[in-house]
Amino acid sequence: MENGDPKGRTRKEILEEISTSRARKKEDETLKREKSAGTEQVTQSKRAEFKAKHGLLIAFLTLILFIHIIGIYLFTSGFLLTRLVLEPKSQCGVPPVPLHNSYIPGSQDGCWHPRTFKKAVVLVIDALRYDFTVPFVAGSYDETPHQYHNGIRVLYETAVSDPQNAFLLPFIADPPTTTLQRLKGLTTGTLPTFIDAGSSFAGTAIDEDNLIAQLLTAGRNVVHLGDDTWHSLFPGYFDANLTKAYDSFNVWDLHTVDNGVIEHLMPLLHPSNSSKWDVLFGHFLGVDHAGHRYGPDHSAMKGKLEQMDAVLHDAISLLDEETLLVVMGDHGMDGKGDHGGESDDEVEAALWMYSKAGVFGRGSAESIKPPPNAKVRPVNQIDLVPTLALLLGLPVPFNNLGAPIEEAFIGSAGKAWENLATVQRLTAAQVHGYQREYALARKPDPLALSGPTRLWESATHSWNQTVLNSKLPAQQWQDLARGFSDYQQSNLQMCKDLWARFDLVSMGQGVTVLIWPLAVLIVYIAIEGITVELNAVLFLRGVVGLLAGAAFGFASAFVVPQLGLLRNTLFAAAVVCCGSLTFTLLAVRQRFSSVIPSSLWSVTCVLAALLLSIGFASNSFTIWEDEILLHLLATFGVLSCAGCFRLRSRSDRNQALIQCSIFLVCIRLASLARLCREEQMPYCRSTYYASVNSSTSAPWQLAIPYLIATALPSMVKYYYTNTLSWHGSAPFWIGIAFRGTLLLIAVFWTLDAADNGDWFNIDSDLLKTIRTYLAQLVLAIAAGAGGATFGWQAPHIAVQSIDPQSTQPSEQPAPSKAHSSSKHTKSNGNPTSPTPTSNLTQPTAPRMLIHGASNLYGTHFTLLTHSVLLLPLLLLQKPMGQATLALTSIAILALFEIIHLLQRQPASSPAASSTLSTVLAPTILALLGHFAFFKTGHQATLASIQWDAAFVPLKTLNYLWGPLFMILNTFAGQIFTAASVPLCVLWRRPYRFASSHASEGDVSVLGPATKTTASNDETELAEQRHDPRTLARHALLTDVSKAYMVHILVYATINLATTLWAAHLRRHLMLYRVFMPRWLLGLAGMVFAEIVGIVVGIYGVGWSVGSVAGVFGW
Repeated sequence: MENGDPKGRTRKEILEEISTSRARKKEDETLKREKSAGTEQVTQSKRAEFKAKHGLLIAFLTLILFIHIIGIYLFTSGFLLTRLVLEPKSQCGVPPVPLHNSYIPGSQDGCWHPRTFKKAVVLVIDALRYDFTVPFVAGSYDETPHQYHNGIRVLYETAVSDPQNAFLLPFIADPPTTTLQRLKGLTTGTLPTFIDAGSSFAGTAIDEDNLIAQLLTAGRNVVHLGDDTWHSLFPGYFDANLTKAYDSFNVWDLHTVDNGVIEHLMPLLHPSNSSKWDVLFGHFLGVDHAGHRYGPDHSAMKGKLEQMDAVLHDAISLLDEETLLVVMGDHGMDGKGDHGGESDDEVEAALWMYSKAGVFGRGSAESIKPPPNAKVRPVNQIDLVPTLALLLGLPVPFNNLGAPIEEAFIGSAGKAWENLATVQRLTAAQVHGYQREYALARKPDPLALSGPTRLWESATHSWNQTVLNSKLPAQQWQDLARGFSDYQQSNLQMCKDLWARFDLVSMGQGVTVLIWPLAVLIVYIAIEGITVELNAVLFLRGVVGLLAGAAFGFASAFVVPQLGLLRNTLFAAAVVCCGSLTFTLLAVRQRFSSVIPSSLWSVTCVLAALLLSIGFASNSFTIWEDEILLHLLATFGVLSCAGCFRLRSRSDRNQALIQCSIFLVCIRLASLARLCREEQMPYCRSTYYASVNSSTSAPWQLAIPYLIATALPSMVKYYYTNTLSWHGSAPFWIGIAFRGTLLLIAVFWTLDAADNGDWFNIDSDLLKTIRTYLAQLVLAIAAGAGGATFGWQAPHIAVQSIDPQSTQPSEQPAPSKAHSSSKHTKSNGNPTSPTPTSNLTQPTAPRMLIHGASNLYGTHFTLLTHSVLLLPLLLLQKPMGQATLALTSIAILALFEIIHLLQRQPASSPAASSTLSTVLAPTILALLGHFAFFKTGHQATLASIQWDAAFVPLKTLNYLWGPLFMILNTFAGQIFTAASVPLCVLWRRPYRFASSHASEGDVSVLGPATKTTASNDETELAEQRHDPRTLARHALLTDVSKAYMVHILVYATINLATTLWAAHLRRHLMLYRVFMPRWLLGLAGMVFAEIVGIVVGIYGVGWSVGSVAGVFGW
């Protein structure tokens, strides 16, 4: 025992042993570092690989979206052609026919006809419906007067008391009844085309001949006050020093524009300022905005009409005998105060003309009083153009199709038939000259021209035979006037029938491009196995084909120029791209499964889409689409209930029946929110607003947002606790932040109702400011706090350690990266000391008990859709719309539970289970999206657009955010369901852990990971990159992509069907009323669903997968 060593080792031996121990320790540390570096390398490689495949999936789906947009553009450019605009302009010294009574053209007294007035004041009261201007008479429809009755009295009273000074007539607008299109018709005398409705708030300058241009050419000083839409149509036409324009789109503001017009109008009408202007245009917006905000049957409407009555009284008192006063509505409004369509209430405006000179008259004693309703003696709005032009001594604009208004030219005694016949002949000759030029440019069917041509020849022959011979009696002048009027009416009807010539080639190109990606999606869905590895090749070849096709199309356009450079380039690009995608998919045809549906559920999905598509050929089917969708969804609920009885487990059957009941109850309750379109009356009763004549919510509906704030977070919690996932950030975000934000939304709509109803003696501007800040706070919480919570949250799990000597969990939960430790409870859905049963083997090493492991992906992603996205959608909806969206969100969660339980049916193969999650569920979501569209106060009509949504979080119009908020309001159903599509796959999708584990329901027990020897061998690294978890992630991306494609396939099928039917029925009487609006809804719904599905849905999947992998490893 040298040196006291108990083992008798020498000092040298001890030092050698220490040295050896240190070397071994150093070697072990080196091996650990090498192993750690290798593991990190593999992790980074797996993460990069997943991100690449995820990004390529997004790129490929974006390519499909781009092809859809090309197809829509090509079809639209051929289907919604703008009318042909001819460049010639009428000249003051060049009348269309030799003038009567040797009148010299181009005289100081008038170009083609002696002028009646030197000056004119034209006041447009936006949305002035004819029945607003005549006294209320009790009848079968209305027994008591409404708020809009008897508010503006001066028009009717002056027309009755002084018929030689004033007349009042129904003023019929041509649809679409939006302000910009009406102003075009009122200044050019032409008919609008439907495509112009898209530019209703961003109009371009009018190039064709028009009244304002003729005034400017004649040297008249023109002043404009009010709606700034005029300045987009006539830039630089108005006196810059006297003109005052105001923003026209803030429908919440009833007074700013009107008060501004009044402030500047009255001083200009004063005799001391009469020399500063020749023609003054004023455009009031308060009546229109009161209709949009409250509906016509509201005290605010009565107040605005009474204000207009007072303004007109003041204006009359300031006029002289050389000034004409014209008051008119550019369109009417429907029962809710909206417009844009072609219902009677929307097209029936009012026209009133007044002069102190007493030059107006009536052709018969029966027509002395104004018509009692708009069905009696109406005039077209385009008739104002020749009437004003000739009264002011101007040439009639070249493209005009209107006729002079009889009351303005027949004289105060009602016997000036010669004067009327003269102006009728002048206008008819101008129309005939336009029609001649139009025929040379467009070469219409000679048969269509034959009727008007015969009438023109007959009227001209009668004029030449009678007028040149002798002085005529009044009756012959009356017959001559009627002959030219008949020609004008016949020509106008011909133009309405044949106005737009459809470009069938462009339409065919569009249909071809829309069909091909449909086939590509079907083939992609039919490929078995993991398909994400195909996306790189598909995207690369698709882009190459797109560019090659574009180059070919560009070059061929110079060979065949009539096809058009842009259209030919886009068509060739889309066709070659789709062809490239098709050949790429055919290369893996050995992996194709049958595209013919073989199961009950797949047959149900195909039938639902096909029945809807076929039904759109019927206008009655299209009109009642909301009810048909309810029946389709109810059919799915009933079939699901029947499928529940095939489940073996009694608890599963009971749970499935509960979820089916929740689904059916939700859609049934949502169906109670109805906004009826005119064609559904009287078999439909609107419940969305307070009444059929209102655009505000009923007082009792204000309870809905508070009920949602109470119940919706609790229902979301119920589905989280069902999978033991009420952990992590879920209790705080859903239980506190989400609920609190819903309460803010409820307060917002309460303040809005208080402002609308004048409940408190508080300044309206102050209430608007408070509401604006509240709305902006809600959006900030949703986008800021909600987005951050989703982006950085860990999986919603609770982790506990298990004693190696016992199957019972330890008393204290072990700490977890998922910040998810919680005591067991008995009432909140958390585990009440769950114990692994006998199928979980007795542990011999430390293990972890994970609660909520069965729904890691689903609960993580649900936070994005059912709280972060849902909050702004709810904010922008009125209370009944909020109820629909809340019920839809609950129905979606019930749907996912139903799908999960149906997958447990006996003899359910993996393929059948996949069909449920990737085919059935996305199809139901598409139907739910359309259903929610109708139940949030919308219809396939322009009049149902809720313009005020643009101002919920804004005080003034913002042309970036305003349209976005309107899209979120209008397409909330499609947006929400499209974003929820990934949940069809993610909800209750099992997660594959790296360590050994066993599962019992929603609980997983994890053991230690299998030890592996570190190696730098490239083959081993490659194998690690394709371990089961990597393959599981690739399978997840594959299933998500197929679910998304099925969802878009439903939208694309509906869009294709509405496109085909609109093209086939392009001459149908109901085209502009039914088929075209439904086609527009189909294409808009498809595009927005695709964009949201990619940006929110597919992109959000990457965050969810990355979040879970960040905790449990790649």
